[in-house]
Amino acid sequence: MTSDAKVHALDARKIRSDFPVLGRETQAGVPLVYLDNAATSQKPKMVIDSMTHYYEHQNANIHRGIHRLAEEATEAYEAARLRIAKFIDARSWREIIFTRNTTESINLLARSWGHANLQSGDRVLLTEMEHHSNIVPWQMLAAERGLVLEFVPLTDDGMLDLEAYRSLLERGPKLVSFTQMSNMLGTITPAKEIAEMARAAGALVAVDGAQSVPHMPVDVQDLGVDFMAFSAHKMLGPTGIGVFYGREDLLKEMPPFLGGGDMIKRVQLDGFTLNELPYKFEAGTPPIAEGIGFGAAIEYLESLGMGNVHAYEQQITEYALDRLEEIPGVRVYGPSYKDKGAVASFTMEGTHPHDVAQILDNEGIAVRAGHHCAMPAHEKYDILATTRASFYVYNTEDEVDRLVEALYKVKGLFGA
Repeated sequence: MTSDAKVHALDARKIRSDFPVLGRETQAGVPLVYLDNAATSQKPKMVIDSMTHYYEHQNANIHRGIHRLAEEATEAYEAARLRIAKFIDARSWREIIFTRNTTESINLLARSWGHANLQSGDRVLLTEMEHHSNIVPWQMLAAERGLVLEFVPLTDDGMLDLEAYRSLLERGPKLVSFTQMSNMLGTITPAKEIAEMARAAGALVAVDGAQSVPHMPVDVQDLGVDFMAFSAHKMLGPTGIGVFYGREDLLKEMPPFLGGGDMIKRVQLDGFTLNELPYKFEAGTPPIAEGIGFGAAIEYLESLGMGNVHAYEQQITEYALDRLEEIPGVRVYGPSYKDKGAVASFTMEGTHPHDVAQILDNEGIAVRAGHHCAMPAHEKYDILATTRASFYVYNTEDEVDRLVEALYKVKGLFGA
């Protein structure tokens, strides 16, 4: 289970010592303030060391070899899968499919389950706050199959309109696919309620957990979801590896996504026999070092406690929103901290977000500027772009203060 028996305060300053990059200075000769965690998180030394150890002591291909290095590498890689299954409370390790990232996981869902089960006129229900990764694969499949895509609208305060959602469910969608936490607004959606309503309407449920799984306890059985996707690099792990979770009974019926080595048991010139789960979806040599690093990242997060992670981030997000609201001309998008993850996307009157980000960079502060792969959400609020500051367990209130001080410098430069 992913919940914590007790919630304890985290010591962000102590945690920072585990992350080598946080000790560097920027080109401006000032300490780095890293506030781009919604794009990718930094990595603790134990993650880096676990991958180095594999390359220095265990480097071999997995599953096929019978020599000692291959066996040790296989054991370390599969131990990560087991740890991840426990982390999200999957029923079985066979429900954990390794992919490159959240985007590939959702494409796997669309191209495997979607291609096999959706026909012309079938409906797929998404939301207006989705990342492009949970829109474009469905648009591609809709163009090919004649599907109908519909979108749950956003309210003015960045929440989902659940009354509109209820009405859309009456049209009989085959799948409801939504984010558990918006990467632009930070909105934490009521995933369990959304899933219950979808199941009552006869739909399957898929969740984009790229922003939620790294930051809060997530239990796929308790949520009652059929599929979930998330990425290692947003949760202290390496790039190049993600997870596609699916209920075992559904995965068994789904056709393979890619063809090649390891996803087969037998190949003949006139056909092939599929491998068992999860390997039938994992063609070719996998990201072995990255899988081992992913397992180490999960171990690190478990040592902190995901309830503690979420509580700390609510605290720092509340502080950040209060400080940002002090600045004249700054508008923060999305709900209050109680319904929000550790994200603050904002605009500054009279200043383009890219200019804001560039000046912040000169002050040693790393943020993101743009549409954050969430153009429809920006269009909803009639804005082209925002500046996004996003936080994690190693960020401090002092860093928020540096962000605010730098934003006042931006105002001074632009006379905003």
